[in-house]
Amino acid sequence: MALNIGDKIPDILGTDQDGKEVKAADYAGSKLVLYFYPKDNTPGCTAEACSFRDNFSLLRKAGYQVIGVSVDNENSHRKFIEKQQLPFLLIADTDKKLVEQFGVWGEKTLAGRKYMGTFRTTFLINEAGIIEKVISPKEIKTKEHARQILNP
Repeated sequence: MALNIGDKIPDILGTDQDGKEVKAADYAGSKLVLYFYPKDNTPGCTAEACSFRDNFSLLRKAGYQVIGVSVDNENSHRKFIEKQQLPFLLIADTDKKLVEQFGVWGEKTLAGRKYMGTFRTTFLINEAGIIEKVISPKEIKTKEHARQILNP
């Protein structure tokens, strides 16, 4: 069962790039941008992360915290954060627990080859931890994704 609009997010979200546990309760009272992306240091994922980085102060002013999630490991996330100077944390969902809970893990096709991967999806979560909006892979414009959230 994938989480949908109106559902409460799980309390344990996973571990970040430094191995620290990330809990929904840590963000109580703040709106949250929880964005799932396929892979660190790939063109689309870098464009999306940099959109959040470049608009981070505007997102914060609008009351949002930002957390990225991929199935890459902590070391990959640390390198990605350092290289792109990202001001937000990334969850290393190596056991695929979170991507499966949110229903963003599944079969993809690239150049005729089928494989399992993460569907680029963003969840906007209110101050009470309830999903208010889901932005689907087809809707996301990686280079201007933060603006899509700020100016719906």
